[in-house]
Amino acid sequence: MSVSTSGTARPKNNAKIAAVSGFVGSALEYYDFFIFGSAAALIFGKLFFAPGPSSMLLSFATVGVAYIARPLGAVICGHLGDKFGRKRVLLLTLLLMGTSTFLIGCLPTYNQIGMAAPVLIVVLRLIQGLSAGGESPGSSSLTLEHAPDRKRAFYTSWTMSGIMFGIVLSTLVFIPVASMPEDQLLAWGWRIPFLASAVVTVIAFILRRLLEEPTVFAEVKEQDEVVKVPLVTLFRHHWATVIRVTAMSLFTIINTIINVFALSYATSVVGVEKGLMLTVIAVANLAAVGMGPLAGMLADRIGRKPVFVVGLLLQTGMIYVFFTALTAANVPLIFVTGIVLIGVAYTATNSIYPAYFPEQFPVKVRYSGMAISLMFGLLLAGFAPAISELLIGGDKANWVPVATFAAVACAISAIAALMAPETFKTPTALLGLKKTDSRVRSASSAIQAPATQDSATQVPAHLQAGGTATPDAAGTTKVQA
Repeated sequence: MSVSTSGTARPKNNAKIAAVSGFVGSALEYYDFFIFGSAAALIFGKLFFAPGPSSMLLSFATVGVAYIARPLGAVICGHLGDKFGRKRVLLLTLLLMGTSTFLIGCLPTYNQIGMAAPVLIVVLRLIQGLSAGGESPGSSSLTLEHAPDRKRAFYTSWTMSGIMFGIVLSTLVFIPVASMPEDQLLAWGWRIPFLASAVVTVIAFILRRLLEEPTVFAEVKEQDEVVKVPLVTLFRHHWATVIRVTAMSLFTIINTIINVFALSYATSVVGVEKGLMLTVIAVANLAAVGMGPLAGMLADRIGRKPVFVVGLLLQTGMIYVFFTALTAANVPLIFVTGIVLIGVAYTATNSIYPAYFPEQFPVKVRYSGMAISLMFGLLLAGFAPAISELLIGGDKANWVPVATFAAVACAISAIAALMAPETFKTPTALLGLKKTDSRVRSASSAIQAPATQDSATQVPAHLQAGGTATPDAAGTTKVQA
């Protein structure tokens, strides 16, 4: 027996509001998150740690601290999001990020309070990590569930474009700040980008309040089929998917290596001006903002795998070319290679995962699955600058091990992606379902029931627990027991 479906109807405005909110909310939240990375590369080593050769390594390590907290944030936010709804959790993540970022701008320095300074900055960075652990997975899941079936990658790509625009904002803010006289910069100038987060938080919070819960999640809630402990269900029935998506996300080390390690390498070793290097990063990420939706449209046409994997292959080669341009201090070449690496290669992969990763999980554990898998992968990205500092072995000019480290991570992501199922033709209501799901909850009674007018346009919520989707010759999807 089979149940025919052409997808779940969704209000058009919700999809657009979700995409705009995903863009603006992520941009403003990740503005907060990434100004910390710029400050760690340029300032924090001098302000929050005892003077010495290890101050830069410790400063880089504070960037990674947030990535330790991100899996915990993913567990908490994923649990709450899968039980109570995506919208409420996304409002919470904004408040956590905005408050912690503002307080970083208020902190006294090492010279003022000694060891309490690095302790406080680590605590606030941990709170940033908790927030970030739930932000992009929640925004991606919510946008995906609102989007039309054949435009999911396009709509969710705006969340990632928002994150890249957040990097642009944070970098642009630091260009005039980094150009200040050293005494003014260290005395008070560095605080400006952090204190400005108060305005950022209010704007993002107001926008997020306009959102509604996705129809597909509302149906699960109405049927009283919300999973009591999403984490248990996730690891009991979808552990292999968690491992695969974690491996797929390792490529994100490219981002922190460029925005933190390469920034420090170019300015302190090669002698590239701070403002110029920040401009390169801003321009490359601005290119990524425009490239993201284009990559999403392509993935909706030809599939997730081709776009995702080709982007990884390009990154593997371009990371060496980019560092070669930095070492030569060739400014035009730095701009070109930076744009190709970040604006094209990295974005081709990065803009697809907000659709591809949550599409691997069913709705009941989608937020948890996306968040936990991604944050496990991002642990490596968070400590990439510190690992890079260790890989160079005291030789500041030895960038080859760092580039190789990034290339290997991209290769692992590519292999994992090739092993993942293609999802671009699967209706949203059927994403993540497989035959073994019927062992958890049988859908046989619903499948054997006579077809109705409603069953031709909508999959009952209880079918989320079992069945597989196959398209017939007419393009209609059937659920098989």
